Amino acid sequence: MPLMTVSGTTLVHAVPHTSHAAPHAAPGTAPRTASPAAPRRAPRPAGPYRRLFTLPGTRGFTAGNLIARLPMGMFGVSAVMMIAGQRGSYALAGTVTATGLATTAVVAPLTARLIDRYGQARIALPATLIAVLGSLALVLSVRTHAPAWTLFASYAATATTPNIGGMSRARWTHLLRGKAPAHHTAMSFEQAADEACFMLGPVLAVALCSALFPEAGTLTAAALLLIGMVVFTAQRSTEPPLTPADIRRPSPLRSASIRPLLMLFLALGTLFGAMEVASIAYLSSHGLGAAAGPVLALQALGSCAAGLLYGTLRPRSLTRCVAALAALMTLPWAAAATGSVPLLGLALLLAGMATAPTMVTAMSLVHRHTPEGRLNEGMTLAVTAIFTGIAAGSAASGAITDHWGPVAAYALPAVAAALALVRARGADRQPSDGPREVPTTASQDQL
Repeated sequence: MPLMTVSGTTLVHAVPHTSHAAPHAAPGTAPRTASPAAPRRAPRPAGPYRRLFTLPGTRGFTAGNLIARLPMGMFGVSAVMMIAGQRGSYALAGTVTATGLATTAVVAPLTARLIDRYGQARIALPATLIAVLGSLALVLSVRTHAPAWTLFASYAATATTPNIGGMSRARWTHLLRGKAPAHHTAMSFEQAADEACFMLGPVLAVALCSALFPEAGTLTAAALLLIGMVVFTAQRSTEPPLTPADIRRPSPLRSASIRPLLMLFLALGTLFGAMEVASIAYLSSHGLGAAAGPVLALQALGSCAAGLLYGTLRPRSLTRCVAALAALMTLPWAAAATGSVPLLGLALLLAGMATAPTMVTAMSLVHRHTPEGRLNEGMTLAVTAIFTGIAAGSAASGAITDHWGPVAAYALPAVAAALALVRARGADRQPSDGPREVPTTASQDQL
Protein backbone atom coordinates (compact mmCIF):
# COMPACT_ATOMS: atom_id res chain seq x y z
CA MET A 1 0.00 0.00 0.00
CA PRO A 2 1.42 3.40 -0.98
CA LEU A 3 2.49 5.72 1.84
CA MET A 4 1.46 9.39 1.97
CA THR A 5 3.86 12.06 3.15
CA VAL A 6 3.76 15.84 3.17
CA SER A 7 6.47 17.84 1.44
CA GLY A 8 5.81 21.57 1.83
CA THR A 9 2.18 22.09 0.84
CA THR A 10 1.97 19.08 -1.51
CA LEU A 11 0.66 15.73 -0.65
CA VAL A 12 2.90 13.14 -2.24
CA HIS A 13 2.22 9.48 -2.77
CA ALA A 14 5.39 7.52 -2.11
CA VAL A 15 5.61 4.31 -4.07
CA PRO A 16 7.48 1.57 -2.28
CA HIS A 17 10.69 0.56 -4.09
CA THR A 18 10.76 -2.90 -5.52
CA SER A 19 13.33 -4.64 -7.62
CA HIS A 20 11.04 -4.24 -10.65
CA ALA A 21 10.46 -0.51 -10.30
CA ALA A 22 11.82 1.72 -13.02
CA PRO A 23 14.48 4.23 -11.96
CA HIS A 24 13.22 7.73 -11.09
CA ALA A 25 13.44 10.26 -13.87
CA ALA A 26 15.35 13.41 -13.24
CA PRO A 27 13.29 16.39 -12.12
CA GLY A 28 11.71 18.22 -15.01
CA THR A 29 12.06 15.33 -17.47
CA ALA A 30 9.56 12.77 -18.66
CA PRO A 31 10.09 9.23 -17.48
CA ARG A 32 11.95 7.11 -20.03
CA THR A 33 10.39 3.96 -21.38
CA ALA A 34 12.25 0.98 -22.78
CA SER A 35 12.63 1.24 -26.54
CA PRO A 36 11.19 -1.68 -28.48
CA ALA A 37 13.68 -4.08 -30.04
CA ALA A 38 14.50 -3.27 -33.64
CA PRO A 39 12.82 -5.74 -36.00
CA ARG A 40 15.18 -8.20 -37.64
CA ARG A 41 15.59 -7.81 -41.37
CA ALA A 42 14.18 -10.75 -43.26
CA PRO A 43 16.87 -12.84 -44.95
CA ARG A 44 17.27 -12.07 -48.61
CA PRO A 45 15.74 -14.86 -50.71
CA ALA A 46 18.24 -16.99 -52.55
CA GLY A 47 18.48 -16.58 -56.31
CA PRO A 48 17.25 -19.28 -58.69
CA TYR A 49 20.74 -20.61 -59.41
CA ARG A 50 21.69 -20.72 -55.75
CA ARG A 51 18.53 -22.70 -55.00
CA LEU A 52 19.49 -25.26 -57.63
CA PHE A 53 22.69 -26.13 -55.82
CA THR A 54 21.06 -26.58 -52.42
CA LEU A 55 19.86 -29.97 -53.65
CA PRO A 56 22.09 -32.77 -52.33
CA GLY A 57 24.68 -34.03 -54.78
CA THR A 58 24.20 -31.32 -57.40
CA ARG A 59 27.50 -29.59 -56.70
CA GLY A 60 29.43 -32.83 -57.02
CA PHE A 61 28.05 -33.93 -60.38
CA THR A 62 28.21 -30.35 -61.72
CA ALA A 63 31.91 -30.13 -60.84
CA GLY A 64 32.61 -33.38 -62.68
CA ASN A 65 30.41 -32.25 -65.55
CA LEU A 66 32.33 -29.00 -66.05
CA ILE A 67 35.74 -30.71 -65.87
CA ALA A 68 34.70 -33.34 -68.42
CA ARG A 69 32.92 -30.81 -70.64
CA LEU A 70 35.84 -28.41 -71.09
CA PRO A 71 37.77 -30.88 -73.33
CA MET A 72 34.84 -30.90 -75.78
CA GLY A 73 36.10 -27.54 -77.03
CA MET A 74 39.73 -28.67 -77.00
CA PHE A 75 39.92 -31.94 -78.92
CA GLY A 76 39.29 -30.66 -82.45
CA VAL A 77 41.62 -27.67 -82.26
CA SER A 78 44.32 -29.71 -80.50
CA ALA A 79 44.17 -32.47 -83.12
CA VAL A 80 44.46 -29.99 -85.99
CA MET A 81 47.43 -28.20 -84.43
CA MET A 82 49.14 -31.48 -83.51
CA ILE A 83 48.70 -33.19 -86.89
CA ALA A 84 49.46 -30.08 -88.94
CA GLY A 85 52.49 -29.28 -86.80
CA GLN A 86 54.01 -32.75 -87.07
CA ARG A 87 52.89 -33.77 -90.58
CA GLY A 88 52.85 -30.30 -92.18
CA SER A 89 49.40 -30.78 -93.74
CA TYR A 90 46.25 -28.93 -92.74
CA ALA A 91 44.36 -30.94 -95.34
CA LEU A 92 45.25 -34.18 -93.54
CA ALA A 93 44.38 -32.65 -90.17
CA GLY A 94 41.01 -31.43 -91.42
CA THR A 95 40.17 -34.75 -93.02
CA VAL A 96 41.03 -36.67 -89.84
CA THR A 97 38.83 -34.46 -87.65
CA ALA A 98 35.99 -34.55 -90.19
CA THR A 99 36.15 -38.36 -90.21
CA GLY A 100 36.00 -38.38 -86.43
CA LEU A 101 32.94 -36.11 -86.55
CA ALA A 102 31.20 -38.41 -89.01
CA THR A 103 31.98 -41.43 -86.83
CA THR A 104 30.60 -39.61 -83.80
CA ALA A 105 27.33 -39.01 -85.64
CA VAL A 106 26.92 -42.81 -85.89
CA VAL A 107 28.40 -43.99 -82.58
CA ALA A 108 27.17 -41.32 -80.14
CA PRO A 109 23.44 -42.23 -80.36
CA LEU A 110 24.32 -45.90 -79.82
CA THR A 111 26.38 -45.01 -76.74
CA ALA A 112 23.50 -42.88 -75.47
CA ARG A 113 21.06 -45.76 -75.98
CA LEU A 114 23.26 -48.04 -73.86
CA ILE A 115 23.44 -45.36 -71.14
CA ASP A 116 19.64 -45.12 -71.08
CA ARG A 117 19.35 -48.90 -70.84
CA TYR A 118 22.10 -49.77 -68.34
CA GLY A 119 22.78 -46.53 -66.47
CA GLN A 120 25.30 -43.71 -66.64
CA ALA A 121 27.97 -45.15 -64.38
CA ARG A 122 28.03 -48.61 -66.01
CA ILE A 123 28.42 -47.32 -69.59
CA ALA A 124 29.86 -43.79 -69.50
CA LEU A 125 33.11 -44.65 -67.72
CA PRO A 126 34.12 -47.59 -69.98
CA ALA A 127 33.15 -45.56 -73.06
CA THR A 128 35.32 -42.71 -71.80
CA LEU A 129 38.27 -45.06 -71.31
CA ILE A 130 37.98 -46.18 -74.94
CA ALA A 131 37.91 -42.55 -76.09
CA VAL A 132 40.94 -41.65 -73.96
CA LEU A 133 42.87 -44.63 -75.36
CA GLY A 134 41.95 -43.39 -78.83
CA SER A 135 43.42 -39.97 -78.03
CA LEU A 136 46.60 -41.54 -76.68
CA ALA A 137 46.86 -43.71 -79.80
CA LEU A 138 46.50 -40.59 -81.94
CA VAL A 139 49.34 -38.88 -80.07
CA LEU A 140 51.52 -41.95 -80.44
CA SER A 141 50.72 -42.30 -84.14
CA VAL A 142 51.57 -38.68 -84.83
CA ARG A 143 54.70 -38.79 -82.72
CA THR A 144 56.09 -41.95 -84.34
CA HIS A 145 55.16 -40.92 -87.91
CA ALA A 146 52.89 -43.94 -88.28
CA PRO A 147 50.93 -44.39 -91.54
CA ALA A 148 48.09 -41.95 -92.13
CA TRP A 149 45.40 -44.60 -91.70
CA THR A 150 46.38 -44.96 -88.02
CA LEU A 151 45.42 -41.32 -87.47
CA PHE A 152 41.94 -41.95 -88.86
CA ALA A 153 41.48 -45.13 -86.82
CA SER A 154 42.71 -43.52 -83.60
CA TYR A 155 40.56 -40.43 -83.90
CA ALA A 156 37.53 -42.53 -84.83
CA ALA A 157 37.90 -44.35 -81.48
CA THR A 158 37.23 -41.07 -79.66
CA ALA A 159 33.65 -41.19 -81.00
CA THR A 160 32.66 -43.26 -77.94
CA THR A 161 32.96 -40.11 -75.78
CA PRO A 162 29.64 -39.88 -73.89
CA ASN A 163 27.46 -36.82 -74.24
CA ILE A 164 28.27 -35.36 -70.82
CA GLY A 165 25.91 -32.43 -71.34
CA GLY A 166 23.02 -34.78 -72.06
CA MET A 167 23.76 -36.89 -68.98
CA SER A 168 23.89 -33.78 -66.79
CA ARG A 169 20.58 -32.53 -68.20
CA ALA A 170 19.06 -35.95 -67.54
CA ARG A 171 20.09 -35.68 -63.88
CA TRP A 172 18.49 -32.25 -63.53
CA THR A 173 15.33 -33.58 -65.17
CA HIS A 174 15.22 -36.44 -62.66
CA LEU A 175 15.82 -34.17 -59.65
CA LEU A 176 13.44 -31.40 -60.74
CA ARG A 177 10.54 -33.46 -62.02
CA GLY A 178 7.37 -31.44 -61.54
CA LYS A 179 9.21 -28.13 -60.97
CA ALA A 180 9.07 -26.44 -64.36
CA PRO A 181 10.61 -23.04 -63.45
CA ALA A 182 13.55 -24.67 -61.67
CA HIS A 183 14.01 -27.09 -64.57
CA HIS A 184 14.11 -24.13 -66.97
CA THR A 185 16.80 -22.50 -64.82
CA ALA A 186 18.85 -25.71 -64.81
CA MET A 187 18.62 -26.06 -68.59
CA SER A 188 19.72 -22.44 -68.98
CA PHE A 189 22.71 -23.10 -66.71
CA GLU A 190 23.67 -26.13 -68.80
CA GLN A 191 23.52 -24.11 -72.01
CA ALA A 192 25.63 -21.36 -70.47
CA ALA A 193 28.14 -24.02 -69.40
CA ASP A 194 28.24 -25.31 -72.99
CA GLU A 195 29.01 -21.85 -74.30
CA ALA A 196 31.66 -21.17 -71.65
CA CYS A 197 33.48 -24.45 -72.33
CA PHE A 198 33.41 -24.03 -76.09
CA MET A 199 34.67 -20.49 -75.60
CA LEU A 200 37.50 -21.36 -73.22
CA GLY A 201 38.42 -24.79 -74.61
CA PRO A 202 39.94 -23.65 -77.91
CA VAL A 203 41.82 -20.83 -76.17
CA LEU A 204 43.34 -23.30 -73.69
CA ALA A 205 44.17 -25.76 -76.45
CA VAL A 206 45.98 -23.17 -78.55
CA ALA A 207 47.91 -21.93 -75.51
CA LEU A 208 49.04 -25.44 -74.54
CA CYS A 209 50.02 -26.52 -78.06
CA SER A 210 51.88 -23.26 -78.69
CA ALA A 211 53.62 -22.77 -75.34
CA LEU A 212 54.52 -26.41 -74.54
CA PHE A 213 54.52 -28.95 -77.38
CA PRO A 214 52.02 -29.89 -80.13
CA GLU A 215 50.63 -32.91 -78.23
CA ALA A 216 50.01 -30.97 -74.99
CA GLY A 217 46.46 -29.97 -75.91
CA THR A 218 45.31 -33.51 -76.71
CA LEU A 219 46.97 -35.01 -73.64
CA THR A 220 45.50 -32.38 -71.31
CA ALA A 221 42.03 -32.77 -72.82
CA ALA A 222 42.17 -36.56 -72.41
CA ALA A 223 43.23 -36.24 -68.76
CA LEU A 224 40.48 -33.71 -67.99
CA LEU A 225 37.86 -35.89 -69.69
CA LEU A 226 38.80 -38.96 -67.66
CA ILE A 227 39.05 -37.09 -64.33
CA GLY A 228 35.77 -35.28 -64.87
CA MET A 229 33.92 -38.43 -65.87
CA VAL A 230 35.21 -40.28 -62.79
CA VAL A 231 33.97 -37.45 -60.54
CA PHE A 232 30.65 -37.26 -62.38
CA THR A 233 29.82 -40.96 -62.35
CA ALA A 234 30.85 -41.26 -58.69
CA GLN A 235 27.79 -39.18 -57.72
CA ARG A 236 25.41 -42.15 -57.68
CA SER A 237 22.71 -40.48 -55.57
CA THR A 238 21.72 -38.13 -58.41
CA GLU A 239 21.92 -40.67 -61.24
CA PRO A 240 18.52 -41.16 -62.90
CA PRO A 241 17.08 -44.58 -62.06
CA LEU A 242 16.53 -47.08 -64.82
CA THR A 243 12.96 -47.03 -66.06
CA PRO A 244 10.85 -50.07 -66.93
CA ALA A 245 10.27 -48.65 -70.42
CA ASP A 246 10.77 -51.14 -73.22
CA ILE A 247 14.13 -50.28 -74.80
CA ARG A 248 12.96 -52.04 -77.97
CA ARG A 249 10.57 -49.20 -78.66
CA PRO A 250 11.40 -47.25 -81.85
CA SER A 251 14.27 -44.81 -81.64
CA PRO A 252 13.40 -41.14 -81.04
CA LEU A 253 14.80 -40.62 -84.54
CA ARG A 254 11.58 -42.17 -85.88
CA SER A 255 9.32 -39.88 -83.87
CA ALA A 256 7.12 -37.53 -85.91
CA SER A 257 7.69 -34.83 -83.28
CA ILE A 258 11.46 -35.26 -82.95
CA ARG A 259 12.32 -35.20 -86.65
CA PRO A 260 11.29 -31.55 -87.21
CA LEU A 261 13.36 -30.57 -84.17
CA LEU A 262 16.38 -32.41 -85.55
CA MET A 263 16.01 -30.44 -88.78
CA LEU A 264 15.93 -27.30 -86.65
CA PHE A 265 19.16 -28.33 -84.90
CA LEU A 266 20.70 -29.11 -88.29
CA ALA A 267 19.94 -25.55 -89.41
CA LEU A 268 21.36 -24.15 -86.17
CA GLY A 269 24.54 -26.18 -86.61
CA THR A 270 24.85 -24.87 -90.16
CA LEU A 271 24.55 -21.37 -88.75
CA PHE A 272 27.30 -21.98 -86.17
CA GLY A 273 29.73 -23.57 -88.63
CA ALA A 274 29.19 -20.94 -91.30
CA MET A 275 29.56 -18.07 -88.85
CA GLU A 276 32.86 -19.40 -87.51
CA VAL A 277 34.45 -19.89 -90.93
CA ALA A 278 33.19 -16.54 -92.24
CA SER A 279 34.51 -14.74 -89.15
CA ILE A 280 37.93 -16.41 -89.33
CA ALA A 281 38.26 -15.53 -93.01
CA TYR A 282 37.08 -11.97 -92.49
CA LEU A 283 39.39 -11.28 -89.54
CA SER A 284 42.33 -12.89 -91.34
CA SER A 285 41.72 -10.62 -94.33
CA HIS A 286 42.05 -7.67 -91.94
CA GLY A 287 45.42 -8.92 -90.69
CA LEU A 288 44.38 -10.07 -87.23
CA GLY A 289 45.62 -13.66 -87.55
CA ALA A 290 46.03 -15.23 -84.09
CA ALA A 291 44.55 -12.11 -82.48
CA ALA A 292 41.16 -13.06 -83.98
CA GLY A 293 40.45 -15.39 -81.03
CA PRO A 294 39.05 -12.74 -78.65
CA VAL A 295 36.78 -11.38 -81.38
CA LEU A 296 35.45 -14.84 -82.16
CA ALA A 297 34.86 -15.45 -78.43
CA LEU A 298 32.44 -12.51 -78.27
CA GLN A 299 29.64 -14.59 -79.81
CA ALA A 300 30.03 -17.31 -77.19
CA LEU A 301 30.32 -14.67 -74.46
CA GLY A 302 27.03 -13.10 -75.51
CA SER A 303 25.34 -16.49 -75.58
CA CYS A 304 26.71 -17.44 -72.16
CA ALA A 305 25.49 -14.21 -70.55
CA ALA A 306 22.09 -14.46 -72.24
CA GLY A 307 21.73 -18.08 -71.13
CA LEU A 308 22.27 -17.19 -67.47
CA LEU A 309 19.81 -14.30 -67.72
CA TYR A 310 17.23 -16.42 -69.55
CA GLY A 311 17.28 -18.89 -66.66
CA THR A 312 15.84 -16.22 -64.35
CA LEU A 313 13.02 -15.27 -66.74
CA ARG A 314 9.84 -16.91 -67.92
CA PRO A 315 10.43 -19.26 -70.88
CA ARG A 316 9.45 -17.99 -74.31
CA SER A 317 8.06 -19.95 -77.24
CA LEU A 318 10.50 -21.47 -79.69
CA THR A 319 9.09 -19.37 -82.52
CA ARG A 320 9.80 -16.13 -80.67
CA CYS A 321 13.33 -17.23 -79.78
CA VAL A 322 14.19 -18.26 -83.33
CA ALA A 323 12.60 -15.10 -84.73
CA ALA A 324 14.93 -13.03 -82.53
CA LEU A 325 17.84 -15.20 -83.68
CA ALA A 326 16.95 -14.69 -87.36
CA ALA A 327 16.80 -10.93 -86.88
CA LEU A 328 20.08 -10.67 -84.99
CA MET A 329 21.96 -12.95 -87.40
CA THR A 330 21.69 -10.25 -90.05
CA LEU A 331 23.83 -7.91 -87.94
CA PRO A 332 27.25 -9.58 -88.61
CA TRP A 333 26.51 -9.52 -92.34
CA ALA A 334 25.72 -5.81 -92.21
CA ALA A 335 28.70 -5.06 -89.94
CA ALA A 336 31.12 -6.95 -92.18
CA ALA A 337 29.97 -4.89 -95.16
CA THR A 338 31.15 -1.73 -93.38
CA GLY A 339 34.71 -3.05 -93.06
CA SER A 340 34.84 -2.23 -89.33
CA VAL A 341 36.27 -4.95 -87.07
CA PRO A 342 35.00 -3.32 -83.81
CA LEU A 343 31.51 -3.10 -85.31
CA LEU A 344 31.71 -6.76 -86.30
CA GLY A 345 32.72 -7.68 -82.74
CA LEU A 346 29.66 -5.86 -81.38
CA ALA A 347 27.44 -7.58 -83.95
CA LEU A 348 28.81 -11.00 -82.97
CA LEU A 349 28.15 -10.25 -79.29
CA LEU A 350 24.55 -9.25 -80.01
CA ALA A 351 23.95 -12.18 -82.36
CA GLY A 352 25.26 -14.58 -79.72
CA MET A 353 22.73 -13.33 -77.20
CA ALA A 354 19.91 -14.99 -79.16
CA THR A 355 21.65 -18.37 -79.31
CA ALA A 356 21.26 -19.65 -75.76
CA PRO A 357 17.51 -18.91 -75.38
CA THR A 358 16.90 -20.72 -78.67
CA MET A 359 18.96 -23.75 -77.63
CA VAL A 360 17.40 -23.95 -74.16
CA THR A 361 13.86 -23.80 -75.54
CA ALA A 362 14.58 -26.30 -78.32
CA MET A 363 16.22 -28.75 -75.90
CA SER A 364 13.17 -28.47 -73.64
CA LEU A 365 11.01 -29.56 -76.56
CA VAL A 366 13.33 -32.52 -77.15
CA HIS A 367 12.78 -33.45 -73.50
CA ARG A 368 9.02 -33.14 -73.93
CA HIS A 369 8.80 -35.30 -77.05
CA THR A 370 11.35 -38.00 -76.19
CA PRO A 371 9.76 -41.24 -74.94
CA GLU A 372 10.30 -42.35 -71.37
CA GLY A 373 13.64 -44.03 -70.83
CA ARG A 374 15.24 -42.61 -74.00
CA LEU A 375 16.07 -39.06 -72.85
CA ASN A 376 19.85 -39.29 -73.21
CA GLU A 377 19.47 -40.77 -76.68
CA GLY A 378 17.08 -37.99 -77.73
CA MET A 379 19.44 -35.26 -76.54
CA THR A 380 22.42 -36.95 -78.19
CA LEU A 381 20.55 -37.05 -81.49
CA ALA A 382 20.04 -33.29 -81.17
CA VAL A 383 23.75 -32.75 -80.55
CA THR A 384 24.60 -35.03 -83.48
CA ALA A 385 22.34 -32.95 -85.74
CA ILE A 386 24.16 -29.81 -84.59
CA PHE A 387 27.57 -31.33 -85.34
CA THR A 388 26.38 -32.45 -88.78
CA GLY A 389 25.16 -28.94 -89.48
CA ILE A 390 28.45 -27.46 -88.31
CA ALA A 391 30.35 -29.64 -90.78
CA ALA A 392 27.99 -28.69 -93.63
CA GLY A 393 28.02 -25.01 -92.72
CA SER A 394 31.80 -24.90 -92.49
CA ALA A 395 32.22 -26.49 -95.91
CA ALA A 396 29.59 -24.27 -97.56
CA SER A 397 30.93 -21.12 -95.97
CA GLY A 398 34.46 -21.99 -97.07
CA ALA A 399 33.30 -22.44 -100.66
CA ILE A 400 31.44 -19.12 -100.64
CA THR A 401 34.48 -17.38 -99.17
CA ASP A 402 36.74 -18.75 -101.89
CA HIS A 403 34.43 -17.58 -104.67
CA TRP A 404 32.86 -14.36 -103.38
CA GLY A 405 34.77 -13.37 -100.24
CA PRO A 406 34.04 -13.46 -96.47
CA VAL A 407 31.43 -10.70 -96.53
CA ALA A 408 29.23 -12.78 -98.83
CA ALA A 409 29.78 -15.81 -96.54
CA TYR A 410 27.98 -13.97 -93.73
CA ALA A 411 24.77 -14.35 -95.72
CA LEU A 412 24.74 -18.10 -95.01
CA PRO A 413 24.14 -17.80 -91.22
CA ALA A 414 21.27 -15.42 -91.90
CA VAL A 415 19.73 -17.84 -94.40
CA ALA A 416 20.19 -20.78 -91.99
CA ALA A 417 18.45 -18.82 -89.22
CA ALA A 418 15.53 -18.09 -91.56
CA LEU A 419 15.23 -21.81 -92.37
CA ALA A 420 15.30 -22.58 -88.63
CA LEU A 421 12.41 -20.16 -88.16
CA VAL A 422 10.37 -22.05 -90.74
CA ARG A 423 11.00 -25.29 -88.84
CA ALA A 424 10.20 -23.71 -85.47
CA ARG A 425 6.77 -22.37 -86.34
CA GLY A 426 4.91 -25.63 -85.77
CA ALA A 427 7.16 -27.17 -83.12
CA ASP A 428 5.48 -25.39 -80.18
CA ARG A 429 2.14 -27.02 -80.99
CA GLN A 430 3.42 -30.58 -81.42
CA PRO A 431 1.82 -33.11 -79.03
CA SER A 432 4.08 -35.27 -76.89
CA ASP A 433 4.88 -38.72 -78.29
CA GLY A 434 5.76 -40.50 -75.09
CA PRO A 435 4.39 -40.98 -71.59
CA ARG A 436 6.90 -38.52 -70.13
CA GLU A 437 5.63 -36.50 -67.21
CA VAL A 438 5.08 -32.91 -68.30
CA PRO A 439 6.52 -30.55 -65.67
CA THR A 440 4.00 -28.46 -63.79
CA THR A 441 4.10 -24.72 -63.35
CA ALA A 442 5.08 -24.98 -59.71
CA SER A 443 7.03 -22.17 -58.15
CA GLN A 444 10.77 -22.40 -57.80
CA ASP A 445 10.26 -21.87 -54.09
CA GLN A 446 9.40 -25.58 -53.93
CA LEU A 447 13.11 -26.24 -54.07
